[in-house]
Amino acid sequence: MSDAPDVEETRVGEMRLFFTALQYFTRLPMPAWIGHGQAQLEGVARYFPAVGWIVGGVAASVLWLASLLLPAPLPVILSTAAAMWMTGAFHEDGLADTIDGLGGSANRERALEIMKDSRIGTFGALALVVTVLIKLAALNAMPVMSACAALLAAHSVSRWCSVVVVWRSQYAGNLLHSRAKPAVRAMTSTQFSLATIFGLLPAVLCGIPAVAGLAVAVVTLAWLLRWFTSRLGGYTGDTLGATQQFTEISFYLALLVAWKFY
Repeated sequence: MSDAPDVEETRVGEMRLFFTALQYFTRLPMPAWIGHGQAQLEGVARYFPAVGWIVGGVAASVLWLASLLLPAPLPVILSTAAAMWMTGAFHEDGLADTIDGLGGSANRERALEIMKDSRIGTFGALALVVTVLIKLAALNAMPVMSACAALLAAHSVSRWCSVVVVWRSQYAGNLLHSRAKPAVRAMTSTQFSLATIFGLLPAVLCGIPAVAGLAVAVVTLAWLLRWFTSRLGGYTGDTLGATQQFTEISFYLALLVAWKFY
């Protein structure tokens, strides 16, 4: 009986971490008891992929409902817009900043400085346009239900890829002045295992072709890890957003090819 309060406290603590992750990475309103503060980000990385369940689920729902009323490609456009609104284009912003920084200077310190600039440059703007167009074209090329499954899987898998970056690399920015300091601290094996379950489980919705999607996403992840390490010495919050975006579109493209031959 004495262990019961500890179990209940653990459950409440895990629920708080999950809702904190949702609060940090989406615009969704959270219960007041969740609270708000940097210290609460400690350990939320394990729930990054679970946030993908919510974002992908909403995007898939918008796509399915819109497809009942509107012709293509409007359902895909509305679905993508819904996902961007939910996250506040958080990851897209990271992608733009990353490409601006790495494309704007070969010097590590200067690249990091550019990435901190809130303005979007030519490289970042082009990267945003191209990645959004790829998403729209890839999803529009899929049957509606297949696209819904792909959204659920890709949003979770791509966020798991960001967790792998945290797991396998080191923070390259100034951690003392980073708003995301608690969220990017080293993870335990148990935490990473939980993130992996949340990240990969939705892929079963895509059937056997999901293996190709996962494989290409992991290859893309490995390339990004090498690129970020060689250029920056590790990762930053912006490169985590870029990782999510690049691995998401990699998953879509691989699924398209696999479904063509499966």
